[in-house]
Amino acid sequence: QVQLVASGGGLVQAGGSLRLSCAASGSIFRVNSMGWHRQAPGKQRELVAGITSVGSTNYADSVKGRFTISRDNAKNTIYLQMNSLKPEDTAVYYCAALLFPTSTDRPRNYWGQGTQVTVSS
Repeated sequence: QVQLVASGGGLVQAGGSLRLSCAASGSIFRVNSMGWHRQAPGKQRELVAGITSVGSTNYADSVKGRFTISRDNAKNTIYLQMNSLKPEDTAVYYCAALLFPTSTDRPRNYWGQGTQVTVSS
């Protein structure tokens, strides 16, 4: 009943920019936090950036100063502005959320379908 839909991936040249979006919809009482993870072929999935409902953020060291995560709580939507992209940023980017489906549920983790980001050199 909860769905995360990510969009905005694509093919860009090194040094270019992309903006990813992720909207959470369905049975949602409140969102605790949302974030972006990425996974390149043959590598483990890693956290890229996260943001809480009150705006606290966390970034992987590899993207600090280049990526910015933001949110629109009214829309249960997060964004990832990706600047100065590098070939090593190439990966499938997954949106994730920790949220409460109802007021009495325990918080649960949800994952989106992923969007491909490819950066050419």
